[in-house]
Amino acid sequence: MADSDRGPYKDLDAQIEKLYRCEQLSENQVKNLCEKAKEILSEESNVQPVKCPVTVCGDVHGQFHDLMELFEMGGKSPDTNYLFMGDYVDRGYYSVETVTLLVALKVRYKDRITILRGNHESRQITQVYGFYDECLRKYGNSNVWKYFTDLFDYFPLTALVDNQIFCLHGGLSPSIDTLDHVRGIDRLQEVPHEGPMCDLLWSDPDDRGGWGISPRGAGYTFGQDIAETFNHTNGLSLISRAHQLVMEVRNLFGF
Repeated sequence: MADSDRGPYKDLDAQIEKLYRCEQLSENQVKNLCEKAKEILSEESNVQPVKCPVTVCGDVHGQFHDLMELFEMGGKSPDTNYLFMGDYVDRGYYSVETVTLLVALKVRYKDRITILRGNHESRQITQVYGFYDECLRKYGNSNVWKYFTDLFDYFPLTALVDNQIFCLHGGLSPSIDTLDHVRGIDRLQEVPHEGPMCDLLWSDPDDRGGWGISPRGAGYTFGQDIAETFNHTNGLSLISRAHQLVMEVRNLFGF
């Protein structure tokens, strides 16, 4: 792309190139980026519509080099459309660079990349699992952590691919029967300890039928019968979710 075509994106493009080298932005650049992202994300739905073709991705958890490998295999934005299903920070050593790059790509190519909220996009969780400490170490204060955790409140909770595939980080909720119930949630808040918003980010499928108490201490477990009923009620063919490591391909029976 010629410089004349990049226009107002010239500075942002330079920042993205820097981030692709795993170099962090300045504190002020992060602040401005998060403010721009809020404007974009505030226009998105709790059930954000996404069109095919799209590459759907699970947890990244600060693994910057794994993210680069993903882009190497699947193509970079905007050549490839991406849907990320949450958990960009914590655990890995490069949470700052990882989440900054994904947010920058969202601001630059808002219709080409969708970033959902995971249970780690939370003030409380990030103070325990590494993102808060990483921000202190790399910036000398907690300002960047605050910019991002305030931004996380704006991330959509779920996405709907071609009106058929329901994508979210965690799983279903006994408080939610329809997609309209999801659309009605006030998401501009810290992840609650219980309730439908919490469940969407914390729940897990289970081999046992019905609802169960989650061993995580938040959300629920739900069986194949629950998933099939939800899919039938909402005219869905599949639920796509993240939140757990998959060692092998699961049978596709509703999730």
